[in-house]
Amino acid sequence: MPNQTNLTLAITRLPKYQHTTTLPLPELTKIPAPSFEGGITTRIITHPTFPTRAFAYEVTFLLNHPRVLAVAAQKPPLHFHPYQEEYVQVIEGRLAVEIEGREYILTREDGEFRLPGWCNHRLYAPNNQGGEEDGDEGDKGGGEGDKKTVFILSGQDTDELLRLDTVFFENWYSYQDRVFVDGEKIDLIQVMSMFDAGGSYLSLPTWIPFSRTIARALGVVVGRWVGGILGYQPFYEEWTTDWELACEKMNMSVFQTRFTRRERERERRRKEVVSVV
Repeated sequence: MPNQTNLTLAITRLPKYQHTTTLPLPELTKIPAPSFEGGITTRIITHPTFPTRAFAYEVTFLLNHPRVLAVAAQKPPLHFHPYQEEYVQVIEGRLAVEIEGREYILTREDGEFRLPGWCNHRLYAPNNQGGEEDGDEGDKGGGEGDKKTVFILSGQDTDELLRLDTVFFENWYSYQDRVFVDGEKIDLIQVMSMFDAGGSYLSLPTWIPFSRTIARALGVVVGRWVGGILGYQPFYEEWTTDWELACEKMNMSVFQTRFTRRERERERRRKEVVSVV
């Protein structure tokens, strides 16, 4: 690791994708959003050092929870975000971050880890919580810190409306519950629809020429256009806190505008029923 630079925030530059920042644990600002029947909890916070980031969450994985154990061997899909950097900082335990085929095992001592735009990546809890991968100093031995992983996930602000934000994560986590808890079969078009609306695209093998450009085009064509024609919504009102923002995003596509009209019609009918009563 390069020598530490003595700055006010104790920032240390790490190889290529990383830098560390010593931060206090922020105060929670909103009601938690649980998933996997409580095995994963995501709390919306204000980032203690960069409050203008597009989003910031405190995420907790309960590693011994039955729902988390059931999917422990399955890694989430590789993906990338063209318009935003993401940042990960472990508060407790250990977290695996895979970037371009290389796995990093992060602990609290590693500080903040930067995920640049366009990089193929995914996050998950390491299968071997007590192992000796790079970066696990201070968390070996299978102690209390191995029972859960707590980390801060945040993202760069951007003028792009289709981006990672709370509207996206509310719907994505809720859909994962439908699949992993309720047993619904995963639908690739639904995933691509949600990802495209969150400025995210499923990665293709890197040996394919122009793989990222092709992947992004597929996300738009299949997720936004074909998905919209077939009735796939990127956002659902029952899963969304800021439905007005979700409608603004869907109104950007002629193939998804009908979903906002449908919800407006439902709301109009509900108001008519209330007025009659």
